[in-house]
Amino acid sequence: MKALLYKISAILVAYGPWGILLLGVVDSVGIPLPAAMDVLLIGLAVESVKAPHHALFAALMAVIGSTAGNIALYSAARRGAGWLKSEAPPGKRRRFREWFARYGMLTVFVPAVTPVPPLPLKVFVITAGALRTSRGKFLTVIVLARSIRFFGEVYVGLLLGKDAPGFLTRHGWTLGGLAIGAACAFYLVARWVENRRQPAV
Repeated sequence: MKALLYKISAILVAYGPWGILLLGVVDSVGIPLPAAMDVLLIGLAVESVKAPHHALFAALMAVIGSTAGNIALYSAARRGAGWLKSEAPPGKRRRFREWFARYGMLTVFVPAVTPVPPLPLKVFVITAGALRTSRGKFLTVIVLARSIRFFGEVYVGLLLGKDAPGFLTRHGWTLGGLAIGAACAFYLVARWVENRRQPAV
């Protein structure tokens, strides 16, 4: 099954930037292609050192495609499609809801921005839709996270050239930790601003 999915991704990539856009949709809507987009973008960047606009355009298509796929999954959950109930056992669904209630959109941002996500993104996308989180807030978080991730990978590929894959392999967890730390800082600042805006009782 995994081999078939990678063949599908290879066929999509053959169509250039529009294929990358479709790959982003397929990967984000719930059909898992682990790290396929990340490896692809880094590879394109390495090969596009003399023409960086090609890699940057590919990153833009990846962001648009991934955003579209996540919005589709979020919208399906928001409408309460019956098949979503089978995405996780009841105990895990309750745990994911508790995490979401406690950490809010941070639970979407962290796995969306991290190449090696510590938690499954699609489960929290579904949770965000099921709990009817603001569409605007959800869209902002997804676009921000995917932009940081995909354009960041392209930047690393352009900067390091053929050394980029090895660099990411050696420092993947460090970069993931930095992303999580940045997300936590963003969350704390957002909560501070929100508390400052609330009128004193």
